[in-house]
Amino acid sequence: MVAVWCCGTRLCGQDAAVEERLNKLQGQIENLIDAQREQRQQIAELAREVSALSARQVDSQTKFATRDELRLLADKIQELDRKREADKELILKEIEKLGKTLAGSSRPASTPGVDTTQLSPDQKGYEYVVQQGDTLSAIAEAYRQKNIKVTVEQILAANPGLDPKRLKVGQKIFIPAPAR
Repeated sequence: MVAVWCCGTRLCGQDAAVEERLNKLQGQIENLIDAQREQRQQIAELAREVSALSARQVDSQTKFATRDELRLLADKIQELDRKREADKELILKEIEKLGKTLAGSSRPASTPGVDTTQLSPDQKGYEYVVQQGDTLSAIAEAYRQKNIKVTVEQILAANPGLDPKRLKVGQKIFIPAPAR
């Protein structure tokens, strides 16, 4: 019995040592599994970074122009410059023609011709014949320069149905004399 008890204690002691070793090994295995999991995550993150860098490298390589593209661009710029110069010459010739035309017909600046002939005594005012480029405000101003103070509103009131936007060359309008 003593032998069984001695053997039993010895086995119990060995079981405890084995169990302690197993627990220690199990802890180490769990640590290794955790470390492996972290390494997998780091590897996955590095793989994403490598992919992103590769994509950026491809993008940056496609942003550069080739020699052929640069040559084509230079040709287009030269063609555009030639056309611009041709347009410039054409414009200068047209301006020169216009200058000669205007110099040939040296007509004074068109101001409305004020006809100061009075109408019959019952109609106190003046008759005016519309000329090219006349406006009611220009006509009123021309009469004011002759000391005949008249406004656009007075001209419109004296000429019912007159459309100031549709004055016709040769059209006669009545310019009322100011009340004294």
